[in-house]
Amino acid sequence: MRSRRVGIVTYWRLMAEHGSARAALDALPDIARAAGVADYAPCPPETALAEMDAARAVGARLLAHGDPLYPADLAALPDAPPLLWLRGRTAHLRRPMLAMVGARNASSLGRRMARRLSADLSDAGWVIVSGLARGIDTQAHEAALGGGTIAVTAGGVDIPYPPENADLAARIARDGLILSEQPVGLAPQGRHFPARNRIVAGLSRAVLVVEAAARSGSLITARAGLEAGREVMAVPGHPFDARAGGCNMLIRDGAALVRGASDVLDLIGGTATDAPPPRAATPPAADDGLSGRILAALSAAPVAEDQLVRDLGHPAAQVAQALVDLELDGRVGRQPGGLLVRCDMERAPH
Repeated sequence: MRSRRVGIVTYWRLMAEHGSARAALDALPDIARAAGVADYAPCPPETALAEMDAARAVGARLLAHGDPLYPADLAALPDAPPLLWLRGRTAHLRRPMLAMVGARNASSLGRRMARRLSADLSDAGWVIVSGLARGIDTQAHEAALGGGTIAVTAGGVDIPYPPENADLAARIARDGLILSEQPVGLAPQGRHFPARNRIVAGLSRAVLVVEAAARSGSLITARAGLEAGREVMAVPGHPFDARAGGCNMLIRDGAALVRGASDVLDLIGGTATDAPPPRAATPPAADDGLSGRILAALSAAPVAEDQLVRDLGHPAAQVAQALVDLELDGRVGRQPGGLLVRCDMERAPH
């Protein structure tokens, strides 16, 4: 897998044709020469041994396709990862898993929905799988951490991305599980994220999209789930909110509509047999810029001001002053009952 020009498709073809990794490595120079590649050399043993030493140094374990611990659902994929690096509680791989993904710039309603769904499904015994991204992924991991969560990273298992999730990644490595098909120490690049998304879907019995734009990486995960024969579900959103466009499209095209955990459990067979005990909710992570946070949290769907204050975790007086400024600027509006809406959603790209 670490040899030049050997991707996953090529790996599985070489293994099928030559029967073993050693025979495939011996054949690679002749195969490359026939393809017009001169002076080809496979990955030397020293490089593979160095990767293994680096992984041991960060407490990572190698899991190969064919190992009894390798999840059967993932192994069934035609492009299943031949190798995975793991950090954390490997017992989670033996439990039923469900993927939860969504927007990085999630709204207050989206984040709250992700936390509630993740906590309820975790309490029902499901391990929540996500990609450690900002927004919905973060909320899903946080809410499920006490019951079981798996973070699939686009880079090495020792490289948290985004960097602000470093603390969350450390807690998952302790109480949950982090896994990746990439070498330890590898910083993720754009091409690694779609590959990561197929693993998120492949591990899981179903894929639940909580909030996603019409062009979103979350839809790549949903598509990977469909291709793998997984149940795909989505939480509907307001038509004026661009962050709901992808979910609404999925529902239009046949995905199951989800209003709460009971809808999910009805579709995937109910409570898992090894449900963990309930645990305390975890507060959402903070970010910078109060006005920007308010706008990110609001959508065309009304939210009560006191709920917004709780979601933001800022003093009520500070939130109230920022709301006044945003109202005067025409970006936030109030509806009867003191409900808040974002007023520029209709101008947002769909």
